[in-house]
Amino acid sequence: MVQGTGSIMPLDDDLRAALLQRREKLAAAGGGKKIRERHDKGLMTARERLDAFFQPDTFQEYGAHIRHGCTAFDMADKDIPADGVVVGTGHVEGRQVAAFSQDFMSVGGTLGKMHARKIVWAQDYALKNGTPLVGFKDSGGARIQEGVDALSGYGEVFYRNVELSGVVPQIAIIAGPCAGGAAY
Repeated sequence: MVQGTGSIMPLDDDLRAALLQRREKLAAAGGGKKIRERHDKGLMTARERLDAFFQPDTFQEYGAHIRHGCTAFDMADKDIPADGVVVGTGHVEGRQVAAFSQDFMSVGGTLGKMHARKIVWAQDYALKNGTPLVGFKDSGGARIQEGVDALSGYGEVFYRNVELSGVVPQIAIIAGPCAGGAAY
């Protein structure tokens, strides 16, 4: 129930159903077949990595429903769950940690403008709050369809890497392919 001005009104069932459907789609990322293929190779999904890393019920994701803005190369209607990266904060042994986990099942975990923006949010949070930053790297590099926007995104991420250097721990976990800028 949501309390409004003087009255209590229930959440709209259609809106709640739509939100649950969007959350299920995010959790499935590349779909059941891709998840099974990863598991068959002994690999975890981006969300599974964060679930295993953080203490139970402490992970707070942000930017889950973000969408890329690329319209070139037939990208306008392409839906990329969480834009290929899961980002948030949680606790490890009682200490708050910021983290991101690239999702190779979503367009190869490639970095575009919004993907980079989400990583930058985690970096800025870590810097502001003095928390460690952990990145699970699993990416084919820059999302070439986004051209200069993807490269600019890497520039923002690298700039923050330098800002954080010597201030907060930055830990990179290589969880899959790391091509191009992802290798840095």
